[in-house]
Amino acid sequence: MSAHPVRLTLAVSDYDHVRDLTAGRIAVEGVELTCLQMPVEEIFFRFTAFREWHVSELSLAKYVTMVAAREPVAAIPVFPSRVFRHSAIYVRGGGHVREPADLAGARIGVPEWFQTAGVWARGVLAHEFGLRLTDVRWVQAGLRQPGRQEQFTPPAGMTVVVESGRSLIDMLLAGDLDAIVTARPPEGAEHAIVPLFPDAAEREREWHRRTGVQPIMHVIALRGDVLDAHPWVAANLYQAFVEARDRSLARVADLNVSRFPVPWLQTYARAAAADFGGDPFPYGVEANRPTLEAFLGYAHEQGLTPRLLRVEELFPAQVRRQYRI
Repeated sequence: MSAHPVRLTLAVSDYDHVRDLTAGRIAVEGVELTCLQMPVEEIFFRFTAFREWHVSELSLAKYVTMVAAREPVAAIPVFPSRVFRHSAIYVRGGGHVREPADLAGARIGVPEWFQTAGVWARGVLAHEFGLRLTDVRWVQAGLRQPGRQEQFTPPAGMTVVVESGRSLIDMLLAGDLDAIVTARPPEGAEHAIVPLFPDAAEREREWHRRTGVQPIMHVIALRGDVLDAHPWVAANLYQAFVEARDRSLARVADLNVSRFPVPWLQTYARAAAADFGGDPFPYGVEANRPTLEAFLGYAHEQGLTPRLLRVEELFPAQVRRQYRI
């Protein structure tokens, strides 16, 4: 380890479970950390396009495509954003689409084919409800604003059309789409646009109990030159993120004071811990293997990766195992 701290810059969104780290209340051994916080879309764009900082929150979908392309990045098994995505599928209120079977041969809009939420939602439709993704006519466009374009080659056997003149919301309301899949809810069109699954939370709980999958949205990635120069940084960063998460979970469970402005939050937290075997927000490789394997399978099927990646390819050896005392 260096005699003087290694100076690193980290870009990550403002989550309570990373705040003790970004605020400096938790130190990373051997590292002098400068933290930047901004919207995740800006973090992803600036890191993937320019590598402006050393350590970055990153979309899981984007990360697996970078691993498949052998780009010089490496992630630690810290997952700052996790969201179930049965609730990411929207249809017109009162329209003809009332269940997944109604989407056979449909026109479905996505803001990006490579959006992690979309990968999860399409995987659920295909594997849980038998929707043939190759029979769907996919349309890529901005959710709220026209002009959002994604540069990519459509997956083999799938039709993906880029629409630059209209938004997904406008096309869905006009009847030119049958559904949209989006991480961001289509705000401003309540009642006119509704979730495909009104009971999404119950479906998600049942799916998790049956499969062990708890969808991961984002990872923490390091530039390859950082890991090459300082191999120990990965494990030290991982340990600091774990401590920050543990402190956050302790705040949620505190019955003495209202640390968050949500009534009965501690009751929800206890129920979630029970649902997830005592760890509602797991980090590490083995605790997340079913989730990671499911995502890698979906990513390959949907054309994000030219081959099926192995979980071990996602993380450097220094963080695939932890020491035991």
